[in-house]
Amino acid sequence: MSHDHHHPCLHCHPHSYIRMVQHLIERCLLLHMSRDDCIKALAERAKIQPLITLTVWKELLKENRGFFHGYFQAISPSPFTYKPVQRMPRFARRKPWK
Repeated sequence: MSHDHHHPCLHCHPHSYIRMVQHLIERCLLLHMSRDDCIKALAERAKIQPLITLTVWKELLKENRGFFHGYFQAISPSPFTYKPVQRMPRFARRKPWK
C-alpha cells in the first residue's frame, strides 16, 4: 500500500500508528481536553477513526488509573456548593417628587 500522508499507516505500521495516536492523546491531555473532545479533535484534525482513539484511550486508562483519576478530577467542573444568598440592605425610600 502506498500512502501520501505524514503519519504512519495503521495497516502498514500498526505499532507506530498506535504510538502516534498515544502521543496525540497525550497532547490533548496537556490541553485539558475531555475524552470526547480528544476523540473529536483527532478525528477532525488528524483523520483518526474515533474507535481507534477510544481504544488507545481505554488502554492508557488501564495502564495509568492513578493519573487519570487525578486528571478527571482536575478537569471536571467544581461541584456546586450551596451558599446562602445574602440580602443587601434595603435602601431608604425616596421621598416622592413634588
